Amino acid sequence: MNTSSETETETETEIEARTGTGTGIKAATATARETGAPPRGTRLTLRGATLGRPDAAAVSGVDVDVAPGEILTVVGPSGCGKSTLLRTLAGLLPPLSGTAEQDGRPIDGPGADRALVFQEDALLPWRTLRANVELPLAVQGLPRTERRSQATAWLQRVGLAAQARHLPHRVSGGQRQRAQLARALAGRPRAVLMDEPFGALDAQTRAGMQDLLVEVLQGTGATVVFVTHDVDEALYLGDRVALLGTGRLTDVRDVPRPRDRAAHDDPARTALRRDVLTSLGT
Repeated sequence: MNTSSETETETETEIEARTGTGTGIKAATATARETGAPPRGTRLTLRGATLGRPDAAAVSGVDVDVAPGEILTVVGPSGCGKSTLLRTLAGLLPPLSGTAEQDGRPIDGPGADRALVFQEDALLPWRTLRANVELPLAVQGLPRTERRSQATAWLQRVGLAAQARHLPHRVSGGQRQRAQLARALAGRPRAVLMDEPFGALDAQTRAGMQDLLVEVLQGTGATVVFVTHDVDEALYLGDRVALLGTGRLTDVRDVPRPRDRAAHDDPARTALRRDVLTSLGT
């Protein structure tokens, strides 16, 4: 089987039409690339927001402000509105009331500077891993040689250089998530919104993906909102952790020594873990 996808010849116009990404991001992206500066993170804010669908509000009265470059983790029981919150920040669901803002401006739809990463890898099955990672670069209008070079570099960074020409079904679930992470960050987004991206992975692979995420985020400047049902994951990755209860945001807490494996038994971290578990009723 030829694993080098024939759809690598897909036109940029077709890619833009299918992804729903406009051309407005291209100028800002080009400027950042010309100056060589990393993208600046973005501020994401929900003010008095009721979130959900018109016939089914999931969470109400949400006030949260995510600072540029911050990692905010979000935990809560199943069905409490975690994914709804994330999709609102992504521009996929408008708030039922209140406001959702990016840098003080209303979020009125998806944007290429806000990348969404799902638990399901969401790779296009007919494109090779490299072609998948090239996708946001093609949307931004980069020449083929440049986007191929950058996609190759990202795949190497996430440990997939040898699988670059494989189709997604030819690699493991963990490798597909690595490719999805590379695709999300290759476009230099100002925010990365992650919906339980490691939830389907075994414990060892999950820990490796957590460490990889920390590694590849360094120097990007991106703001991250990371939804998870795993309290230890939330406390390892997050600068702060937001606690969602049934129908409401109950608290947002600072995390001591974030992204430090040695802090697992730190008394302050242990106390916070106990508080979070208590708030979740577990």
